[in-house]
Amino acid sequence: MQTAIVLFTRDLRVHDHPALSAAARDAERIVPLFVLDDRILQTAFAQPNRVAFLRDALADLDSSLAKRGARLVLRSGDVVTETVRTAIEVQAEAIFMSHDVSGYAQARRQRLMRACGEHRVALRLFPGITIAEAGDVTTSSGTHFSVFTPFYRAWRQVPRRPLEQPPRRLVLPANVRLGRLPALEKLVGGTVSPELPAGGETEGRKRLTAWLRSGLERYHQRHDNLAADAISRLSPSLHFGCLSPLEVAERAAGRPDGGSFVRQLAWRDFYHQLLDARPETSRDDMRSRGDRWRKDEEGLAAWKEGRTGYPIVDAGMRQLLREGFIHNRARMITASFLTKDLYVDWREGASHYLDWLVDGDVANNSGNWQWVAGTGADTRPNRVFNPIRQARKFDPSGEYVRRYVPELAEIGAREVHEPWKLGLAERNRLDYPGPIVDHAEATSRFLRHRRRRAGSAVARRSH
Repeated sequence: MQTAIVLFTRDLRVHDHPALSAAARDAERIVPLFVLDDRILQTAFAQPNRVAFLRDALADLDSSLAKRGARLVLRSGDVVTETVRTAIEVQAEAIFMSHDVSGYAQARRQRLMRACGEHRVALRLFPGITIAEAGDVTTSSGTHFSVFTPFYRAWRQVPRRPLEQPPRRLVLPANVRLGRLPALEKLVGGTVSPELPAGGETEGRKRLTAWLRSGLERYHQRHDNLAADAISRLSPSLHFGCLSPLEVAERAAGRPDGGSFVRQLAWRDFYHQLLDARPETSRDDMRSRGDRWRKDEEGLAAWKEGRTGYPIVDAGMRQLLREGFIHNRARMITASFLTKDLYVDWREGASHYLDWLVDGDVANNSGNWQWVAGTGADTRPNRVFNPIRQARKFDPSGEYVRRYVPELAEIGAREVHEPWKLGLAERNRLDYPGPIVDHAEATSRFLRHRRRRAGSAVARRSH
């Protein structure tokens, strides 16, 4: 084969990139292509934090390709139109790309297959977005898994492909127009979080190496410790494919506590295989509980701003705004508060998370929100996270709260999670609200709603 296009999407790296490695073996000349897709950039999914991280990743990918003799070719517009147009311009015989699972990715793939067929260009799909391909982990009847534990048992038995080495040399066709990466403000409006991490494969690999060297050990014992921040923070790099999830798993395996960490990567694969089989679950209940969610604009606004009066909830929400990231334990606490205490639709929370999260992944975000809301894969759909108990267990000294809620910086460990128990004079000196809802009352109300809806469903089935 003389010329091939490698269409980059959520796989912005050169290490362990099956599509890129295969193209480098099979073709004399390679066009590494990324399309700034209008269908994404003109929707709410394009938010400042993710677009800023994306720009970093694209610039870094261009640098890595340049070291191997090529450059990243950039186009803007409809991804299918621009990819086929480029294929015609360079007389490419094939397009190589990684398989992805979202409803959007599936539609893009179908459109691209039709266009390639019309222009007699081969389309070749490769793994690389997940550790195990979505269709490789199935039940005995050949269907997808809806519960994590049996999925995990099957996932562990699936043979893994060998890691791909980055190509040593790439040849770009002569006279191909490279394109230019637009400034951030040309791509998206809005404000970037002040402590946003840098993007790109180079930064991701540095972070991975540091994590494996000094962070992975004792992960199982420490990963829920909010103040310790004893987590990898690799999720943004995994979302954009700056790191290969398989390489991360392979490098972690066999190290102290590596198994606990790899299990978390399996959760990522679990939600991807679920979304691949049921793309509608990005917006529809996986398991409807008959909820009639409350419209609580004031409560929703207070939750978004980190002004609920529950310090552990507010700390998590403010971390999200400050860093474009939120600790996984805090994600569960804040999501439970919105869906169980305020009884507000999980889609409102998922949308807000996607407004700010650098690692805002449709599969993981919707899957985790539905898990907490009880409409997804959780086998205990009515579980409620008590914010006070969670705070005392996972932030016993209050250090995490003080880090993100400076109004409480001078409050002692005993009162920092329940500042309403302070004396009147001390409370009046705080610029911090009282609780917007009573947790015990809210929990009772939520459970009544769920039992009532469950009873109605049983009654309907009996008829």
